[in-house]
Amino acid sequence: MNFKQNILVVEDEKKVANFIKKGLEKSSYAADIASDGVIGNKMAFKNNYDGLIVDINLPGMNGYELCKAVKKKKPAMPILILSALDGIDDKLLGFEIGADDYLVKPFEFRELLARLKSLLRRTAAPIGTNNLIAIADLEVDAGRKEARRKGKRIELTAKEYYLLEYLAKNRDRVISRTELAEKVWGIGFDSGTNVIDVYINFLRKKIDKDYESKLIHTYIGIGYTLKEDV
Repeated sequence: MNFKQNILVVEDEKKVANFIKKGLEKSSYAADIASDGVIGNKMAFKNNYDGLIVDINLPGMNGYELCKAVKKKKPAMPILILSALDGIDDKLLGFEIGADDYLVKPFEFRELLARLKSLLRRTAAPIGTNNLIAIADLEVDAGRKEARRKGKRIELTAKEYYLLEYLAKNRDRVISRTELAEKVWGIGFDSGTNVIDVYINFLRKKIDKDYESKLIHTYIGIGYTLKEDV
């Protein structure tokens, strides 16, 4: 018997929730629905889910609050925010409180499914020494989804971590903003915004600010790279 990954859909619009659940089940996933944030929060901790799809405007407890609560106790849980709020500030807030991806309504189910599969693949890597990437005194642990510098654990949001991991896996290579947008933020992300620059600055404050040797470098008009400061 094949194991079905189980997804929790936290969505108060009944038609949307049922549409997603039906599509997931046709795509060989198992799916549960929570109609408000309080119920979704309880279900997320009571049951063993492989991923969450969360609306923002939920009764009882909004999607931002739910995402933050889940990530606090289950930092590796993949969360995709699904919302009609399409402003850059809305997306930045979603990523900052721990969401792994953000898809704007209305949406095509094919894109939702592709993004979900990508998130689930990211968290499927087994823990082991082969997943450890070392650059100078920085360690990026792809198994545990965490980073350390000089042995000190660095607190990162999910999106900050995946940006750092992509830079680390491509160390010494200058990566364009467009590539980072596609590989870290996913399908259809608007690379014309300043989100990449904002998150690079977030990383710099956490990775480089308190250290003499800087590891994140900017190539004006080209992109960014992670390398030893020599």
